[in-house]
Amino acid sequence: MMTERPCCDPLKTKEEAVKNAFTVDFEDYYHVSAFDGIAGLNDRNRYPARADIGTERLLSVLDRKNIKATFFVLVACAREHPDLIKRLAKEGHEIASHGMKHDRAFTQSPDVFYQDISDSKKYLEDLTGLKVEGYRAPSFSVDHRNPYAHDMMMKAGYVYSSSIYPVSHDHYGMPSAPRFPFTPQGTNILEIPVSTVKGFGKNIPLGGGGRMRVTPYFLYKILLRHYLRTERAPASFYTHPWEYDPEQPRIPGISLKNRFRHYVGLTGLLDKVDKMTDDFNWAPVREAYVSYFQTKD
Repeated sequence: MMTERPCCDPLKTKEEAVKNAFTVDFEDYYHVSAFDGIAGLNDRNRYPARADIGTERLLSVLDRKNIKATFFVLVACAREHPDLIKRLAKEGHEIASHGMKHDRAFTQSPDVFYQDISDSKKYLEDLTGLKVEGYRAPSFSVDHRNPYAHDMMMKAGYVYSSSIYPVSHDHYGMPSAPRFPFTPQGTNILEIPVSTVKGFGKNIPLGGGGRMRVTPYFLYKILLRHYLRTERAPASFYTHPWEYDPEQPRIPGISLKNRFRHYVGLTGLLDKVDKMTDDFNWAPVREAYVSYFQTKD
């Protein structure tokens, strides 16, 4: 792995000069990997598709502020909402791949993984008429168990990935990975990890909607400001449509821990994102990390 490369100019106004990456994992509430193995979810298609509901609510904030985002689109979900994906692309949001069916990457053989990311790229390019450059593995499932992943991404024609979260977590995470964009050895893929802050000798999650849902906004703002002032690098934030849909059907049989993780804070996240997009600058991945891409290109 190459050396991490934090880059940006000092903050100026609005916390600030730096643009941060606003990303959306376009999947539905029943695709969440923590629900794998739950009775009744073997056939996820029997649940009503609702990703458009949360997406429209999120767009009500992004559109009002003229913020464009990167949507990592799951093909299984895009097939339910093809017109919405085409509209997102037409309106200037970046369309990237989240795979075909939300199978975790480390559960797939190299050949199966390559077929998955190739098929999803082709589907989204055919749907939007635009080149798809980015990929995010479902549940950040690129780690030490699938060291071939970036080689397969390069073979499939991707330019960058955001598939690693350098944290310790029971469902995902690679805490030993760099915290800033890097190019895995032997590839030309730019890997852009989700943002973390250092604390208590470990990496603390910062870049996810789940973290924001459980954190009072004033504290989240302090953490994000600290990251930007300390690291002087763009932050990478991700969220999901279902996080703006508190009316979504409840999945029976899930553990108390996963119930808390999934449903806590759903009613308040849109307001927090509204404040966050006032307080900080946001853009698609390519625009936020332009200096890294220039260095790579």
